[in-house]
Amino acid sequence: MIDLVHRDGPAGRLAVTAALVLAALSLAPSWAHILEAPPRFAWPIELWRETTVFNAQFAWFAIVGGPIDLAAIAALAVAAWIRRGTRGFRALLAAAILYAFALAAWAAIAAPANADLATWAPGPMPDGAAGVRWRWEAGHIVVGLLKLAGFSNLAASVACCK
Repeated sequence: MIDLVHRDGPAGRLAVTAALVLAALSLAPSWAHILEAPPRFAWPIELWRETTVFNAQFAWFAIVGGPIDLAAIAALAVAAWIRRGTRGFRALLAAAILYAFALAAWAAIAAPANADLATWAPGPMPDGAAGVRWRWEAGHIVVGLLKLAGFSNLAASVACCK
C-alpha cells in the first residue's frame, strides 16, 4: 500500500509545492515594498502621505497579503513536518521560522505605524510624520528581507533533495 504521507509521497510533494507557491505569493508584495522604498523615501512627506494613506494604494496588500502570509507559514510548517528526516528538512524548517519571524517583525515594526496612519486626516501634517514614514518603510523592508531569506532556504530545501 502507498504511504500517502511519506516524505517523498504525494502528500510530501503536495506540501512542498503548496509551500513554494504560497511563499512566493507572500514574498512578491514584500519584494515590491523593498523596490519601492528608495524612491518613496525621497518623496516629500505630503506625497508619501497621499499615496500611502489616502488613496488605498496598499489596500490589497492587507486584504490578500495577510491571509497568504498565514497560509504560507502554515504550509511551510506542514511541509517541514512531513519532510522531517530528509536532507532538506533543516532548510525547510528554517524557511518556516523565517516567514514566522517576518510576520512577527511586521507586527512589531510596521503594524504600529499602520495604527498611526489610520488616525491621519487630510490637512496639516501630523507631528512625528517623518518618523512614522521611516518606521512603516523600514518595517516592510525588514519583513521583505526575512521572507527573502526564508524563500532562499525553501529553494535550497528543494534543490538539495533531487
